[in-house]
Amino acid sequence: MLQNMKGAIFDLDGVIVDTAKYHYLAWAKLADELGFKFTEEHNERLKGVSRMRSLDILLEIGGLEFPEAEKVVMADNKNRLYVEYISRLDESELLPGVKAYLTGLRARGVGIALGSASKNAEFILNKLNITELFDAVVDGNKVALAKPDPEVFLIACRELQLLPEECIVFEDAEAGVQAGQAAGMKVVGIGSREVLKEADLVIPGLHVL
Repeated sequence: MLQNMKGAIFDLDGVIVDTAKYHYLAWAKLADELGFKFTEEHNERLKGVSRMRSLDILLEIGGLEFPEAEKVVMADNKNRLYVEYISRLDESELLPGVKAYLTGLRARGVGIALGSASKNAEFILNKLNITELFDAVVDGNKVALAKPDPEVFLIACRELQLLPEECIVFEDAEAGVQAGQAAGMKVVGIGSREVLKEADLVIPGLHVL
């Protein structure tokens, strides 16, 4: 499966770098300000989900409702805090095997794209010093629909000028696995076999490839 792919599309958080911890810290601070506790277990529900949908889930956990305009301000405040955290990122925070695997794919002539809900994807890639390894970056600024909708992967595939069946998606979230399969692509799950059981292949990280 991996030997024949012409395009590889990677999620960002949990596949390339672990920024989930910084998202969690920022969401937890917002929840604290709103008067309730947001746990790491709660945070699992936010994996691979857009910023506004994540906020809706957080407010649902807290049993709170706000007008749309206030929610936009909350999401912006959370993002400012998150950007403050990730501004300290550097290449040392790349997950094991990432740079070697991407470099190997480039040497084989495989097209490489990022397919992420993050609106800070390009900023993060620059911080990690790996922007030049990607032929296309499709992030939350380019898509209207969140995973499990396949939009992000279909756009990435189009930017690589490939067909869906020629691409493989690398994902760490259940919603991302579903999105990749809905796009007509094979999916490699990064992480737990129990959580990612729908993936075509599940591995602990890119370092094993």
